[in-house]
Amino acid sequence: MKPVAIIGGGITGLVAAFRLRERGVPVTLYEAGAQPGGVIRTVRDAGWLVECGPATVLETSPLIGDLVRDLGLESRRRYTDPRADNNFILRDGKLRVAPRRVPAFVTTTLFSLRAKLGLLCEPFVHRTPPDFDESLADFVRRRLGREFLDYAINPFVGGIYAGDPERLSVKHGFPKLHAIEQTYGSLIGGQFLGARERKRRGETPRTEAKKFSFDEGLQVMIDTLAAKLGDAVHLRAPVSAVAQASSLWTGGRRDACPPHSQDGCATFRVRAGDEEREHSAVLFTAPAHRLASIKLNGGQTLAPLAEIHHPPVAVLALGFRREDVANSLDGFGFLVPEKEHRNILGATFSSTLFANRAPSGHVLLTSYIGGCRAPDLAVRETATLVDLTLRDLQAILGVRVQPAFVHRTLVPKAIPQYEVGYGRFKDLMSDIENKMPGVFFAGSYRDGIALANSIVSGHDVARRIAAFVASSSQTTAA
Repeated sequence: MKPVAIIGGGITGLVAAFRLRERGVPVTLYEAGAQPGGVIRTVRDAGWLVECGPATVLETSPLIGDLVRDLGLESRRRYTDPRADNNFILRDGKLRVAPRRVPAFVTTTLFSLRAKLGLLCEPFVHRTPPDFDESLADFVRRRLGREFLDYAINPFVGGIYAGDPERLSVKHGFPKLHAIEQTYGSLIGGQFLGARERKRRGETPRTEAKKFSFDEGLQVMIDTLAAKLGDAVHLRAPVSAVAQASSLWTGGRRDACPPHSQDGCATFRVRAGDEEREHSAVLFTAPAHRLASIKLNGGQTLAPLAEIHHPPVAVLALGFRREDVANSLDGFGFLVPEKEHRNILGATFSSTLFANRAPSGHVLLTSYIGGCRAPDLAVRETATLVDLTLRDLQAILGVRVQPAFVHRTLVPKAIPQYEVGYGRFKDLMSDIENKMPGVFFAGSYRDGIALANSIVSGHDVARRIAAFVASSSQTTAA
């Protein structure tokens, strides 16, 4: 059996490769960079532990816990400190707890009484036609009102997605919201009526899901996956072309194996650097902007994927002595609405989330700058970013001094934006999968940007590829 080619060594590609190997399917993983993991990278520096990308995994699916167990990492998993249960949103210069349940919503000062009473009308708002591609901002204004857009959705989308709700598609970027409206006609009603269906699927709502990392950060999961895969991982191996052997296919149907194939039909030839290898299937998981340059045969092209918007994001980790920060830091962190006119999108209280993130007597704060809101800020030099961030942290958290520790990471093309019209990219990928059987797409640009989505995506695509390979082998034997 020829191995499956996996192009991209981020979390989706690693999980897919691991699950395929478990099923007895050989794999070859091509990663263009010097190390696997994509945006997941943990740095340990003189007692400080910095996450250069995602900080936690949200345990929304049982598949995530299964992966931790199967990797033998349960003893190294660390759930967030109970103090990190609160999330804050800045309003009028003050941090206010974001309510997660009905009693907290009734008493919160984050929203006005008028906005709260306005929710009573939400169940009576008409749903849009199912095929209408509406922006998230229009969706929220229509169903919940302007205040919820400004002080709930805008900071959430800006800080978590690095996006702009005026541009993001609710249908493609937030498919569960779209599905709730289409199914139940109401977001409020859907939360109650859809609970049984979510339970049947084994899903946990975001507001109730536990967050975790590992004793030495998320890099532990990446390193363990890479070690399990061994020499199947090829680093510094950018793929330039994927060619389907035309002699093997007629109208999407496998015909005969070429005479030189000794262990089943080699369906694809993948060129990485100066080498070319044969594979039984190909999985694309690399970032969309990188896939766009890969050449395909048969009249297919990935070039349009270059049009997917990826704004830059800077991750700035600053360390301070505990006594030099006035705020209690009892929470996960805070998000900043655009209306507050700050430099940063938000910050996480990294040393509150987990122990061992800062030296004794110190705290670590990780701020995020740029995104669609301020892309020019993300690419500023480190000293400028520190000054801009300190202005915000001094006003919001009472930081009194210059940081004792600084670590900056720039992601020039960070998070794919599921903007209005994104359906054309999904249609392109589906069309290629249909016309080139054995080609698969998975990852943040296909199945959602959250780390949990990427893990589940890797698991699901591995199952589909294994079924394809098994079917192909049976046809070859016949």
